[in-house]
Amino acid sequence: MTSVGAAMDVRFGVSVEQFVEYVTDLGLSHVELKREYLHGHPDAPSPVELGTIADRYGVSITYHAPFRDWNMGSFNDAVREASVSQVKQTLDDAATAGAGAVVVHGGAVPHRYPSWVREKAAENARQSLRECAEYAQFVGVPLCLENQPVSDEKQRCTTTPDDLESSLRSANVLPEYLGVTLDVGHAKVSGYHWRDFLDRFGDRIRVCHLHDNDGTADDHEPLTDYRQIVDAVPADYFVFETKSVADVARCLGVDEDDIETPPNRLE
Repeated sequence: MTSVGAAMDVRFGVSVEQFVEYVTDLGLSHVELKREYLHGHPDAPSPVELGTIADRYGVSITYHAPFRDWNMGSFNDAVREASVSQVKQTLDDAATAGAGAVVVHGGAVPHRYPSWVREKAAENARQSLRECAEYAQFVGVPLCLENQPVSDEKQRCTTTPDDLESSLRSANVLPEYLGVTLDVGHAKVSGYHWRDFLDRFGDRIRVCHLHDNDGTADDHEPLTDYRQIVDAVPADYFVFETKSVADVARCLGVDEDDIETPPNRLE
């Protein structure tokens, strides 16, 4: 069954239960937990507590592995290994919470570094993905590799359909345990239409991130014309990725006066 919902961002001051209540009041049925939020919020629930909340409100959940301070494509082997450990811990927590998938980024390296550094980083990214995908198969929670946005500063591993396919192929893990997260905003800012990824990966897309931009920056603006994407993409979970809690309602075209929005800050 397809679920449409929203992601919790580290900038959101609301509790998980407040957010779940908010999205269900909007008629949504899914929540994605970014690891940065769970690390940063003082009252973040444990995986067991999260599973209980999800059951209470009748929502499905996914996790997003950490990416702000971690890099599976780091050319520093100690950082690479620590990043893999963080993804594996996220997979463990997802299994405990009853989550349907874990979203992961493929890694990056600065453009300005010499070719031998960038080659080392690319090989480390492939090795990291193999290790994490094998662990996903072990715990029984699919890992979903996300297409990243282009960057002036960093060479990212999965900005194009070709690069994403190459990364998936290098892992050599069954597709049911290594899927794709299609991020339509990242595709747009990278110069692609979301259908370019749909045509290439089809049923391998399990998660779809929904947000918009003007094609020049990854702004994560509300996406209101999302229904055509939900109808076309065979994902299990569709997730609005917004910069504020109120932006979730804006994606749906709901007047903020018609629904009580929890404060987007810690009290």
